[in-house]
Amino acid sequence: MKERMNRLIDSLRPELSRMSDDIYDHPEVGLTERHASRLLTAWLEGRGFAVERGVGGLETAFRAVWRQGEGGPRIGLLCEYDALPAQGHACGHQMQGPCILGAAAALKDGGIEAPFSVVVYGTPAEETVSGKVLMLKHGDCFNDIDVALMMHGSGETTTDVKSMALTSFTVTYHGRAAHAAIRPEEGRSSLDAMILAFQGVEFLREHVKEDVRMHYNLTDGGGTGANTVPALTRAQFYVRSYNRAVLRAVIERFKKVLQGAAMMTETELELDEGKSIDNKIPALKLNEVILENARAVGAPVIRPPRQKTGSTDLGNVMQVMPGSCIRVAFVPEGTASHSQAYLDAGKTESAHDAVVFGAKILAGTAEDLIVTPGLLDEIQEEFRSNKAALDAEA
Repeated sequence: MKERMNRLIDSLRPELSRMSDDIYDHPEVGLTERHASRLLTAWLEGRGFAVERGVGGLETAFRAVWRQGEGGPRIGLLCEYDALPAQGHACGHQMQGPCILGAAAALKDGGIEAPFSVVVYGTPAEETVSGKVLMLKHGDCFNDIDVALMMHGSGETTTDVKSMALTSFTVTYHGRAAHAAIRPEEGRSSLDAMILAFQGVEFLREHVKEDVRMHYNLTDGGGTGANTVPALTRAQFYVRSYNRAVLRAVIERFKKVLQGAAMMTETELELDEGKSIDNKIPALKLNEVILENARAVGAPVIRPPRQKTGSTDLGNVMQVMPGSCIRVAFVPEGTASHSQAYLDAGKTESAHDAVVFGAKILAGTAEDLIVTPGLLDEIQEEFRSNKAALDAEA
């Protein structure tokens, strides 16, 4: 069956490559991915999938379903297609949709005799507002799948063991402007408050778990020069940990630092919480199956699963079910995403190879989950065990 699916994916290579290039040539930032969404859904409808657009309250999100028989494993194939603001497809998202479509078509027409279903989810805005989080909150998305599989371009072919939970904050201090030389006593410096907040975060770093990360950057310094006590200063903060439960406790302490800075400077704190991304629950057995399929199709630059990663809204989906993302090499090993190198390689044969390799790996993985007795049960049991262990860790 895998050989048949692989031959089918090879036959689709020209149109999947054209689709990837088309999405690359029409970069659309989060929640505006109308061209990419139309392209992907039209192709799926043409292959016999039942398509529902605008799921989860997001115009450019979609769900496409094909079922064989009654019951059986429910395979979720998720794809992103948003570009980076001002950068275009510097993260390789143009490859994901075509890869997932190739895998879905191979599963549908690959000759698998057991009952199963394939559910393709188009998930917008990963780079900005984290579309999967919104889809989980608004609608019945992802409750019709047993496992979530994705593909992403990379410098090596691998999977992730974990990812970092993240909450972003926009912090604004409102003070009172004054002339710094003539009437300094009338001023209440918003910049002083922010400097104290930055310093407080530095002290907090000493007293948190080793995996906690706290980043900040000034976005609006306020004031008109050294002679002015600034009335408004704004910054963005990211607070991260590999465990959402741990992160909740850190955030409460982080907020106290911000409040303390306001008290010391007699300024007012305005705190706006942004997106909140959860950590992945490790899926070690599923990762093994994925990498076995990567080796079987001769994928390039295969490496062990990554222990150190950033943040992704796939983590929110993986809080409720097992899942994994196969990262397929198409740029030199060690290349950072969101880079010019990703842009330069976006329409190369290496990118087209990654689409095909990813489709074969995911189709082969899904076939294993469908036909191997007890395999999906084992993966789901590991998911429950690892989730309980992380909850206990906090």
